[in-house]
Amino acid sequence: MDLMTLALFVPAAFLLAITPGPDMLYVMTRSIAQGRSAGLVSVLGFAAGCYIHGLAAALGLSSLFAAAPLAYDILRLAGAVYLLWLAWSAIRSPSVFAGAEGTLPRAALFVVFRQAFIGNLLNPKVILFFVALFPQFVDPSKGSIILQALLLVTTLNIVGGIVNGGIAMAAGRFGRWMAARPGWQKVQRWLMATVFAGIAVRIALSGRD
Repeated sequence: MDLMTLALFVPAAFLLAITPGPDMLYVMTRSIAQGRSAGLVSVLGFAAGCYIHGLAAALGLSSLFAAAPLAYDILRLAGAVYLLWLAWSAIRSPSVFAGAEGTLPRAALFVVFRQAFIGNLLNPKVILFFVALFPQFVDPSKGSIILQALLLVTTLNIVGGIVNGGIAMAAGRFGRWMAARPGWQKVQRWLMATVFAGIAVRIALSGRD
């Protein structure tokens, strides 16, 4: 893969990263409710999900979604259902949304990582990126498609990590301010639930546009 291809891919990755969507809002709400550690772990979960997307695109699954709109719609609706489940969990599991930085056990951080990973796999914005745009930067004549995909996804994750990592740090500071005020604990849970439910409705009602 030549440097020109990477130079063209970086702006595309940056536009994906700064476009508001489920990933960005998930990082923001997690950081506010649970601290910057949870936000940064969310970023890692998204990065892991992007590697799955990249490998799937390299193996030709992106062509399947492009040729079979129903497959895309099924995943889109599955993502909406998953976000609704996260919203319900936010309300019913106060202990997971502790608020203060450093209070989350490793098990809770693993839950955050797992939810971010699954959410990324079902994120329509990310799916469309890998279906429509990502394959344009892979050239079979320039070597292994798998290696090219891994290099591009790593570049995407670096750019996305910088953007979402900055959001996690900023939102985490705001979360610490709220954690010092016990009355905000309930607000945090309902804020996260409302955001997740709102995104779910938007995804369910939207199509490829």
